[in-house]
Parts: sequence; C-alpha cells; structure tokens
Amino acid sequence: MDVFAVPGLPEVRPGDDLAALVKERTDLRDDDVLVVASTVVSKAEGRLADLEDFPAGPRAREIADRLASISGDEKDPRFAQAVLEESTELLMEAPFLLTATKFGHIGVNAGIDRSNVGGDADLLLLPERPSESAARIREALRADPGVVVTDTCGRPFRHGQRGVAIGWDGVPASRDWRGETDRDGHELAVTVESVVDELASAANLVTGEGDDGLPVAVVRDWEFGDHGGSENLYRDVDGDFVRQALRGWEFAGH
Repeated sequence: MDVFAVPGLPEVRPGDDLAALVKERTDLRDDDVLVVASTVVSKAEGRLADLEDFPAGPRAREIADRLASISGDEKDPRFAQAVLEESTELLMEAPFLLTATKFGHIGVNAGIDRSNVGGDADLLLLPERPSESAARIREALRADPGVVVTDTCGRPFRHGQRGVAIGWDGVPASRDWRGETDRDGHELAVTVESVVDELASAANLVTGEGDDGLPVAVVRDWEFGDHGGSENLYRDVDGDFVRQALRGWEFAGH
C-alpha cells in the first residue's frame, strides 16, 4: 500500500468544509482510506473552548491540588473540570487523569488538547461523536473511500505514543481471523486485528506530531481481504479486566 499526506491544507477554522479542502488538494479513489486527525475535525466542528467555560467545582479543585502536590507544578482546576465534564468515568486521578470519554475511548485528560489549538482558545476538545464525524466527511466527499478519525495516545507497558482510531466509517473496525488457519493448519481462535488502529498508526508516520501542518493522510492500495469484519473497537466493561482493576487501584504516591 501507499500512504501519503495531503499537502497544503490551511489552518482549519470552525465551520470549514474539511471534505472540500481535501478534494481541492488530492484526487481520491473509491478504495482509498482517508485518515484525518481529530484536531482538524474538532476545529471544523467548533470544539474549541476557554478555561473560563469550566468554572471549577469542589472535586476539580481537589484533583488539581493533588496533581500539583505530586508534580510540584501548579495545576489549573478549570482544566480538571473540563476533563470531568468530557468524561463518563475517571479511571485514574493520580499521577495523571485517565478517563473514559462519552463515546467509549479511554485516554489521558479526555483527549483535551492544549497544543495546536489555534486562535485565542485555550482548549481543543475531541469531537463529540467521531464516527458520525467520519460519516459526514465521507458523505461530503461524494466518493466512496473509508474515513478514519484519529488521536494520539500513549500505550500501557511501552514508551511513546502512536496514532489510534477514535471514529471510522466505510471500513470495518476489525478484521476477524477467527476460524481461519495458520500455516500449520491450526485454527485461529482469538485473533481479531484492529485495522482502523493500524491505519491510524500508518498515517501518523507521514503526518507527524509537531508543526508539520499535515493533519490528513491517504492510504491507497490497501485491501481488507476476504475476511469477516467487525465494528467493535472498544471493549465491553464486563470483559475489560484492566479497566476493572484500575477501578480498585490507588496511587501510592503523595
């Protein structure tokens, strides 16, 4: 497959037509996958906010005070309030905030960004419903590529960050190998490949993380293959044993 960034995209503003901006700068094929950073999706959807929009309540102030005591740096309780309001569950309160978003993604600080915000806003929130955002972009393209909306996240047990999918449309979330056989003829029993995450990571290699200004990539000549597909990406809570363990875990520091 070929992966390339869409060049020359301007700074995205609230109300901008992302699909039109992409179409002006590249010719898409029906079997392409368009991979779009959530930052520009959020900007187009007006998901910018100021800290003053989140007056801190008692819990937010308590969280900010505790994080400040751990790090030695002052923490703004209004940011903690924003995280609380963008989350359905706080899995960790220290030494950082690990949250479940309203659409099922688990990440640090509810995915709220304080870099590459643009304009006069303090914060950039994740799209409210990223898969619906992907569907709108795909419909507006008037072509039939898949669309994946991405964010950048750290990984348990490993250093570094990588791109992950938080929304998608027109491509299954997973490729199901169960029931197929390996080279020795053994039947695969548990292998479900998260293709939207793999596409997000591949795109991240060409879009970058800093001031490259390349928030959109095209994946070309990739084939899903003759496999079963699934829309499941986020684990059900009942089967998410790490999440259950975190609920009973307490930071042993300050």
